Amino acid sequence: MGKKKIVTTQDKIEEKTVETGVVKEQKSVKKHVDSGILYVESTYNNTKLMLADSKSNTLAWSSSGSLGFKGAKKGTPFAAAKVGEALALKAQTIGIKEVKVIIRGVGSGRESAIRGFISKGINLSTIQDKTPVPHNGPKPPKPRRT
Repeated sequence: MGKKKIVTTQDKIEEKTVETGVVKEQKSVKKHVDSGILYVESTYNNTKLMLADSKSNTLAWSSSGSLGFKGAKKGTPFAAAKVGEALALKAQTIGIKEVKVIIRGVGSGRESAIRGFISKGINLSTIQDKTPVPHNGPKPPKPRRT
């Protein structure tokens, strides 16, 4: 917003906005990171991948739904491989050369998402499985009455 300049004439008072000369330019500044962390969340219904730097700040992400897969097709290994390839292209523009992978979930797209990601020439250093496992879990349902 600019400063307001009040111009008075004989009969009327006008307000005009005058630009201060500060021009904001939006630059497409991308971070250049050599190594990062790839988080893979694979459920029965969807596969989500997130690429982060070493401090876990998000750099890029992708999911089956964001690529246009709908319904039951989102949870397939084919969709997960496409998600991995799409995220690998984003990672190449950032400059990622090596990733550490952390997997969560039990879906069918766990392995194929990683295979799609490394198919673009990015190296893997480690793979960790941090799928949450309940110690006792929820109370089972009561038996059905007949």
